[in-house]
Amino acid sequence: MASRTDLANAIRALAMDAVQKANSGHPGMPMGMAEIALALWGHNHYRHNPANPHWANRDRFVISNGHGSMLHYALLHLSGYDLSIEDIKQFRQFHSRTPGHPEVGYTAGIETTTGPLGQGISNAVGMALAEKLLAKEFNRPGHDIVDHNTWVFLGDGCLMEGISHEACALAGTWGLGKLTAFWDDNGISIDGHVEGWFTDDTPKRFEAYGWHVIRDVDGHDVDAVNAAIELAKAETGRPSLLCCKTVIGKGSPNKAGTHDSHGAPLGADEIAATRAAIGWNHPPFEIPAEVYTDWNKKALGAVLEMTWNQKFAAYAAAFPEQAAEFKRRMAGELPAGFAEAVEKAIAETNAKAETIATRKASQNAINLLAPQLPEFLGGSADLTGSNLTNWKGCTSLTKDGGNYISYGVREFGMAAIMNGLCLHGGLRPFGGTFLVFSEYARNALRMAALMKTNNIFVFTHDSIGLGEDGPTHQPVEQTATLRYIPNMNVWRPADTVESLVAWAHAVEQSATPSSLIFTRQNLQFQTRSEEQIAAIRKGGYVLRDCAGAPQLVLIATGSEVDLAVKAAEQLALEGVQVRVVSMPCTNVFDKQDAAYKASVLPQGVKRLAIEAGHPDFWYKYVGLEGDVIGIDRFGESAPAGLLFKHFGFTAENVVVRAKALL
Repeated sequence: MASRTDLANAIRALAMDAVQKANSGHPGMPMGMAEIALALWGHNHYRHNPANPHWANRDRFVISNGHGSMLHYALLHLSGYDLSIEDIKQFRQFHSRTPGHPEVGYTAGIETTTGPLGQGISNAVGMALAEKLLAKEFNRPGHDIVDHNTWVFLGDGCLMEGISHEACALAGTWGLGKLTAFWDDNGISIDGHVEGWFTDDTPKRFEAYGWHVIRDVDGHDVDAVNAAIELAKAETGRPSLLCCKTVIGKGSPNKAGTHDSHGAPLGADEIAATRAAIGWNHPPFEIPAEVYTDWNKKALGAVLEMTWNQKFAAYAAAFPEQAAEFKRRMAGELPAGFAEAVEKAIAETNAKAETIATRKASQNAINLLAPQLPEFLGGSADLTGSNLTNWKGCTSLTKDGGNYISYGVREFGMAAIMNGLCLHGGLRPFGGTFLVFSEYARNALRMAALMKTNNIFVFTHDSIGLGEDGPTHQPVEQTATLRYIPNMNVWRPADTVESLVAWAHAVEQSATPSSLIFTRQNLQFQTRSEEQIAAIRKGGYVLRDCAGAPQLVLIATGSEVDLAVKAAEQLALEGVQVRVVSMPCTNVFDKQDAAYKASVLPQGVKRLAIEAGHPDFWYKYVGLEGDVIGIDRFGESAPAGLLFKHFGFTAENVVVRAKALL
């Protein structure tokens, strides 16, 4: 049987050897948190099954200080996950299963992609909230099929990032008693000792949030950490923060306790000295058999999952409908009949032919979809009355449950929590704010796309149409820059039908987040054939065509589609053959085959794009010989109608610019 010292030092050895071989990485955190990891994983508080990383009732484990990824890789390898010693040797190499920061989908057992500090703890808040809500919905007396914990490692940097304030405050408000965070209080960041820039009283801060705080835990004393974990597990009404005092790079004779061990290899000489200092007398990447035996959790994991499977079978026998629904939700499948319900809703919406703001059209879409989707979990960053993200029958989230979240003025926290909700499974979150404030949430939006979650982000007040609030609230570049995020679908619909199709398309995605962009002002309903309605899903389609071959193609989105239609009507009276293309989602349109794209945008025909946003994006469609009516400066404070006229968004100006092209 291996000693505790050897079990912890196996982590240290793997971390320093992998970083040294890669010639880059962060050995300090894994070496400093080795005993904390041993207390959590080695004492079986963390309940998981290495043979099935997707077991529904597993605990979730997140390393928010993701630069310390070798700690997680070492734990996964040692405990029996599908991560070999060869994978460890390929740390940070091209297409390896051990990338520089943990990436969900690349490595068995990784629950979320971390690295941008503060987002891992925020994702974990979402995971813990998902567990609580699903337990409330599905558990029955004597049948606790949803019953697991969320564990998070985080460092000083995570706590400095503003997002940690946003998310952790909400975790306390929501009473997430199964969320436990381990603060790696080593007092070191890249620039050195943190006393000059991080003097917060962190325990008091978390107590003020409503957390259960356990102070002054010796992070290198396995028994002390284990005792603190037991206290955290006993507290069921509040999340827990374990303040663990550690030494970064623990074991390194010359670099422990300094920023020199944070983000660079220790060096061959220091690694040799460290091996001698900690008594690790094994070559690089060699782990003794008894260490592997004591770390391995395959047998225990199999028992844990088998026991749960038996509980679930009993639950399914007593509550078959709920069991089937739980399995559907956790599999991420849409309910039976969803496609038919969507088609019916589209037909009803088309028949109404309403001229309303697309933010209202969005709310109408939510009302139509919500009865089909009990997994919907809506919300807004303190703008519900403006975003119109609530729906008939939704209930505000409290400690006792609900399906609509008032996040407060926390756009970044909202988006990162939504990521955690998606990653956990069983719920379909969406959250809203003004489009201009997508900037606050930007990195979480990027992480959603990188992680292939299927979040739905609702952004309203999409242009100078916002009006009197002025340039601070009028988005100019945001729509274009959202489109530049890989694997993000950005929809800017022109009316009620396009809004509903955008919502349905977003819901149907399994590995792509969507940004749905809506207006404050009313937009004219556009008549379409059934074929045209079906073509909306292709991202761009011919909305109005001419009798003969087009001389000019007008491309527009959102509020500018009606301008294009009106301008085309005027040009037709003058004998100009004009095609109008509505392109609500350029990302989806770009994925269509070449033949379809050419059928919509024929080669050799002049093109004019119209969008109340930055024009540069549109040159990929109109070419240098085309033209764009857009906005390349900040807006003004004035009524919307006046602003649209001032910035040239009138049918008359479209006609003038069109003639100039011809």
